[in-house]
Amino acid sequence: MTAEPERAVRQALGGLTTRGRSFLAAGLAAGICSYVLGQPDLLRVGLLLAGLPLVCVLALYRTRYRVASTRRLSPSRVPAMSEARVLLRVENVSRLPTGLLMLQDRVPYVLGPRPRFVLDRVEPGGHREVAYRVRSDLRGRYPLGPLQLQLADPFGMCELTRSFTTADTLTVVPRTEPLPGVRLAGEASGYGDSGYRALALAGADDVIPRGYRYGDDLRRVHWRSTAKYGELMVRREEQPHRARCTVLLDTRRAAFHGAGPDSSFEWAVTGAASVAVHMLERGYAVRLLTDSGSCVPGPDGATAFGGSGAESSETAGLLLDALAVVDHSEASGFSAAHEVLRGGNEGLVVAFLGELDEEQAAAVARMRQRTGGAVAFVLDGREDGAWATDPLRTLREAGWTALPVRTGDQLADLWRRADGSASPGGTGAGR
Repeated sequence: MTAEPERAVRQALGGLTTRGRSFLAAGLAAGICSYVLGQPDLLRVGLLLAGLPLVCVLALYRTRYRVASTRRLSPSRVPAMSEARVLLRVENVSRLPTGLLMLQDRVPYVLGPRPRFVLDRVEPGGHREVAYRVRSDLRGRYPLGPLQLQLADPFGMCELTRSFTTADTLTVVPRTEPLPGVRLAGEASGYGDSGYRALALAGADDVIPRGYRYGDDLRRVHWRSTAKYGELMVRREEQPHRARCTVLLDTRRAAFHGAGPDSSFEWAVTGAASVAVHMLERGYAVRLLTDSGSCVPGPDGATAFGGSGAESSETAGLLLDALAVVDHSEASGFSAAHEVLRGGNEGLVVAFLGELDEEQAAAVARMRQRTGGAVAFVLDGREDGAWATDPLRTLREAGWTALPVRTGDQLADLWRRADGSASPGGTGAGR
């Protein structure tokens, strides 16, 4: 990018250093003395002293708008507690060499101190590259830039600071934990990996025939239907039914206690990200649903599932980007999420829930009627260690596999406890 001339020459004069101001003052004083004393030689000295800083200001003012910079992030999406590398490239696109260049990139406080670099000299048409690393323990979207550039002339008469206009964004997504491959309690047959194995044995062709079209493979001709209808019929190619999984994340502010990367809400966000990525790897079409009814991907919460075939990586990116910026809601219940699930059988639902009262637990329990299987991880971040068992019992009686989550619990261990073979009837094991 190239900077635009936004400052006037008068503002450029404000960049005079102490040395430049001293030369200018000495030149003016020499000019006044030459007039008073009638010494023309002293006037020439005064013009030289006063003209040098002005020439430096003019040259620096013209040169500074011919410096270009680019920024490259590697990667632009990084998990929390991991580093990203930022590469800055500064290019001199003018015909004159630059003087001393001092660079400072603006970064949010959570990413670390502002990086500063000094470039001695950049020849005409030349460039310099510098790099630094950023790291954040908190998920979110963080702006990087704009880059600030301080220019100085070779004589040290003037220093001008300017900012480029372009900034980039670093997305810090929640960390994901590897999960073991288990069969979840209540998971219907034909879902996920088992569904694809069944299709591999039975074949992907649907026996419902259709009329022959020019270009169809003759090996797909269905001779029995051809004889029945008196015209050439071929087997219809149908896309196999894809298993669905909805990851429900409770974002109610009143349901969680504490703040920071070790809080219960951040545990729930990390768990939702881990389950979403895990189910995509198992071949599920996955969506993210919150208590407020917002759904990712797509605007249509009732039908928007992502992750078919080659779209799995794109869907994973959309889900992680959404979880990077998800925040607490002011909702008090789950009515909006229940409306989204009223469209019919939504497949498997994996919920990460905060503290529940009886009314909220009953609302979540009713969601089980619209699902093929339901697993709930219920968090309680209260410091007294007390646990409300009635909401867990309500969920289990409705058919949920409800597991309590306490401080220090590992998601992989809880995921194994949700194994349908380990907890018959889908009621979930308690501690």
